[in-house]
Amino acid sequence: MRRVSVEGPSHPVRLVVADDLRRTRVTVFFRLILALPHLVWVTLFGLAAFTLAFVMWLAVLFERRAPASLHGFLASFTRYAVHLTAYLSLAADPYPGFTGGRPYPVDVEIDAPAIQGRWGAGFRLALAVPAFLVASTLGGSVALGSAWGGALTGGVGGLTATVAFLGWFASLVRGRMPRGMRDAAAFAIGYGAQTTAYALLLTDRYPDATPGTARPAPELPTHPVAIAVDDDLRRPRLLVLFRFPLVVPHLVWLTLWSVLVVIAALAAWILALVLGRVPQALHRFMAAFVRAVTNLTAFFFLVGRQFPGFVGAEGSYPVALTISAPAPQRRLGVLVRLLLAVPAFLLASAFFGVSLVVGVLLWFAALVTGRVPRGLRDLGVVSLRYQAQASAYALLLTSRYPDSTPALRAPHPPAPDLPNPVAA
Repeated sequence: MRRVSVEGPSHPVRLVVADDLRRTRVTVFFRLILALPHLVWVTLFGLAAFTLAFVMWLAVLFERRAPASLHGFLASFTRYAVHLTAYLSLAADPYPGFTGGRPYPVDVEIDAPAIQGRWGAGFRLALAVPAFLVASTLGGSVALGSAWGGALTGGVGGLTATVAFLGWFASLVRGRMPRGMRDAAAFAIGYGAQTTAYALLLTDRYPDATPGTARPAPELPTHPVAIAVDDDLRRPRLLVLFRFPLVVPHLVWLTLWSVLVVIAALAAWILALVLGRVPQALHRFMAAFVRAVTNLTAFFFLVGRQFPGFVGAEGSYPVALTISAPAPQRRLGVLVRLLLAVPAFLLASAFFGVSLVVGVLLWFAALVTGRVPRGLRDLGVVSLRYQAQASAYALLLTSRYPDSTPALRAPHPPAPDLPNPVAA
């Protein structure tokens, strides 16, 4: 008998990842050319799907349930859009089919029609606006772009566009897609699928922005720069309303501090070339700066509740960034560190865009409810972690490259099989 953990109900649209990370260099090189027939077809398919969504809307308003035939057609379109987005963003390698009917390495499971509320259905497009904003920043669905006749430009942007650009070079060189980038693209695709399904009335469950909900859960490797959250979701409305004036003193202070950090980073670079490691004092000084920036960003974007301190002390903030002690580094990696950090900076800028949208949505949510949604808060934490890792890498605080895996913690190990007392 297997021990089963009791969890909350799963989302009706679930991301499933069975990709092995291998990429065929020839098809990677010609990816956009190979996808041209799909870009034409997804636009036509999308126009038909979003036209039939009006019929679905009327049916749900009157019957509170989607007709099986319409549900099947729109579910096929949603799955097809997932397959094509994964192919374009290099989250998967096989050439996708044109109907969404066959399984694909990055896929979604969609539950059968269920009862939906009429009020939620009636105002569905208005309710979906926040999800549209997140999905567009993540760039995880060509389905949303196809509704406007621009599948590629409207549906693959933001985070997935950056992943696709960097993954194209990585796949050509290594014949493999980096796991963290693949998982980041898959997360964006899963959220885009949930947003598409919500807009098409396949489900009345709102898209879930919680990182790490793919099946199987993404592997989060140990990293010298890690983040942990020990914070509740409550946000005092008065502090929310005056968030920007509250951070002005910090912005002035961090601007002055950054001048000293640039000097310290130059000294650390020279000493690391000579000694093979960054001296403890310089490491501690720059690590405190990275923590202070992360704490302030978390507070400003409402990812964290507590007003941050000014010195970046370790363990002083509920969204706690930890940076390991200095370790030996290869001199060649130190010499060309800024050049090596360029891809990380590109991905960090995409994650900053995600943080910005998350912060805006959390601001409105906190003003109305006095709380922030956990999924969006956790997505903000993941975005801040990557930005902190990119900064730490550039400042020689670690030689480990930033990891873009969209998860807050490593997945729980499977429960051991227990003997069945009945069988015994």
